[in-house]
Amino acid sequence: MAVLTLTDEFTSPVAPKRVFKALILDADNLMPKLMPQAVKSSHIKYVKHRTDALDEEKLTYSYTLIEGDDLLDKIESISYEMKFEPTPGGGCKGTNVSKYHPKPGVQINEEEVKAGKEKAMAIYKGVEAYLIANPNVYA
Repeated sequence: MAVLTLTDEFTSPVAPKRVFKALILDADNLMPKLMPQAVKSSHIKYVKHRTDALDEEKLTYSYTLIEGDDLLDKIESISYEMKFEPTPGGGCKGTNVSKYHPKPGVQINEEEVKAGKEKAMAIYKGVEAYLIANPNVYA
């Protein structure tokens, strides 16, 4: 039962505090407004997350997906650690470490994981575009 750990990094011209507020603190309100078709067409009926740590000063967020109808036939849990750091010029660098904990005897398909990560990146890009177009939001 090997844990699959993936690290993704991305950069943005948007300040880290604004990205953190939009993606982490206000995601429940912002996502349905920005991407209603994505929210409506999601094939996952439910997921349950546990917040493990949230630090608004350090701009870090850790949470674990512990229940979900579409996923947990293969996986015990998925833990995520997100961090947003400033970059020269006022933008930010984001880091996301994902740890997939499979059920005994299950091999995790990395292609399925990559497909999910591509969807997450599309959401991030949508939020980033919104923040660039609305520079006073979450300022």
